[in-house]
Amino acid sequence: MSSPSTVVLLETLARRVEVLEAEAEIRRIQARYMFLCDTPCPEHGVEDDAQRVEKILALYTEDAVWEGVGEYYANQFGRMEGKAALRKHFQAFWGTRQEPLLLLNAHYLTSEQIHVHEDGIHADGQWIHMQPWLFSDGKALLRSSRLNNLFRKVDGQWLVARTRTENVFVAPLGDRFAEAFPARSVLMAP
Repeated sequence: MSSPSTVVLLETLARRVEVLEAEAEIRRIQARYMFLCDTPCPEHGVEDDAQRVEKILALYTEDAVWEGVGEYYANQFGRMEGKAALRKHFQAFWGTRQEPLLLLNAHYLTSEQIHVHEDGIHADGQWIHMQPWLFSDGKALLRSSRLNNLFRKVDGQWLVARTRTENVFVAPLGDRFAEAFPARSVLMAP
């Protein structure tokens, strides 16, 4: 029979492992979201942007919120609630051909903070992200944002419950700042 102190120690260790596993899964979900948002999309088997949008939506809860806040992003992005609204938002970005075409967009995450709440089914995470953009007309910019996202465990799986983003800066990059980049990613091909 275990002593009370052994039981407490095992319960404490189990909780710590649960928190570490939750942090790791949340980190993977956030990185996967950014990965799927990259252009060209590096996910093998994604043949069009409709598939990309559905893979992104699979990372979200049914009642998820996606919102831009602050003086720059509130007007640019606004607030969407629920998967139908998120689908419409993502389809507006990828689903219509816009000139100039976006040729290159890569997301870099840094300054990570993940906090698993005491209930073990809610968490929040903050990051700073940067992304260079290159368009078909040669124009380019560097965008940086802060993220303050919420996560919820649903049926044993961590999902994004809210994406909240606020502009840090947008800066021009030199025209055609990148010369050698793929039109299509094959990184994840077998």
